Amino acid sequence: MKKLTSFEEHLDKQYGEKGNSKREKFENDSLAFRLGEMLKVERKKAQLTQEQLAEKTGTKKSYISRIEAGKSDIQLSTFSRIIEIGLNKKINISIA
Repeated sequence: MKKLTSFEEHLDKQYGEKGNSKREKFENDSLAFRLGEMLKVERKKAQLTQEQLAEKTGTKKSYISRIEAGKSDIQLSTFSRIIEIGLNKKINISIA
């Protein structure tokens, strides 16, 4: 049986070790994707369109769309405003 590799080992092989610019880009893109997916799921649960969410939060539909597509490097304060004001939800942040 072949030796199983951890996800971390796979990332090291595919993108290089942490600190490498290729790996950092992957990590940043991954975070943007995850935040976008969370926003999309919660927006749909709230039965809001991107345009309605944008209106509630003082942004543009195109900005909400870019976030949901993982194409925006969003600031935590902006993400928090969209979640808390636009979706009436709370963000819980933990450091592990």
